[in-house]
Amino acid sequence: MSDALDRTDFEILALLQKNARLSNKELAAAVGLAPSTCLVRVQALREKGILGEAHTDVAPEALGVGLQALVAIRLKQHGRAQLKAFWKHLRSLPEVRTVFHVSGDHDFLLHLTVRDSAHLRDFALDALTSRPEVAHLETSLVFDVAKNPVVPNFRKEEPLK
Repeated sequence: MSDALDRTDFEILALLQKNARLSNKELAAAVGLAPSTCLVRVQALREKGILGEAHTDVAPEALGVGLQALVAIRLKQHGRAQLKAFWKHLRSLPEVRTVFHVSGDHDFLLHLTVRDSAHLRDFALDALTSRPEVAHLETSLVFDVAKNPVVPNFRKEEPLK
């Protein structure tokens, strides 16, 4: 398979984004391929880094999460070493679901999951404002979340060969 993606690759990606639990047999039938051919295509998409690991969504409440927040962080300095060290620190924290390195008034945006407001306060003080890189942070509580699990396809499809 070449590096270009064709219509079948895009169909495979769309189906797996909607349901990563599809069996290879079900996926092959849906895109009109033999199971062995479909498996080769999926493996190639993984090897190229186009298709990542599959994960299951878990209800946060079932694990004791009572509060979610978005935290915007502004750094004091923007040297590569400071960014790398702070990025590594953020990725090590279990409360951090997602880290965004962004442009604009803030340098990082975090999606956090915590037990309650006391946990959020302690996390902000102990894990964020105590860091020498941090100049400022702003916290917003998350009242509700809706995610679209499908990444839209903006690429022009390659013709089948």
